[in-house]
Amino acid sequence: MAHSQQNIFLIGPMGSGKTTIGRQLAKLLGLTFYDCDHELERLTGASVSLIFDIEGEAGFRQRESRLLDELSAKKGVLIATGGGVICNEENRRILRTRGFVVYLKTGIEQQLARLSKDKSRPLLQAADRKRRLKELARVRNPLYTETADLVFSTLKSSIYASAKALAMAISEQANPINPHIAPTSSGPQNK
Repeated sequence: MAHSQQNIFLIGPMGSGKTTIGRQLAKLLGLTFYDCDHELERLTGASVSLIFDIEGEAGFRQRESRLLDELSAKKGVLIATGGGVICNEENRRILRTRGFVVYLKTGIEQQLARLSKDKSRPLLQAADRKRRLKELARVRNPLYTETADLVFSTLKSSIYASAKALAMAISEQANPINPHIAPTSSGPQNK
């Protein structure tokens, strides 16, 4: 990517690859990588689950929004957001105005496979995980689509192959003068 000062924000549901693909993508693009959940845990010294237990989802979301505002004010960063960051209208505005937004789209079955051993996500602690993921998708997927500059379906390929394909798609789509561009081609779904 020619313009390394442009920020990239990865949005999408849990298990879509925001952290794993994001880390690799940041290396390919020469950007500094931040994962919002990991950064919040580092700053507070508490796990996301503990923050949820003590402050509830509302308290966690307030912390998440403050952190997004702080991190997105930096230049040349790639930020993997939490799946629920999109539910806050101000967060969506920040994402749209401070960088190029990529929605990592994935299916419920892929999420279930990727998250099968995960016990740390508070919103996934449900008797019927599939039903819970469907409920979250019903509410959040339209918001992801509305906010994204580029919709990229995560495939079953390796992390590196996905990151490389995404880097190429971003390079074709991102314009440092006006990052919010009109659709131009098939391939990754453009907004």
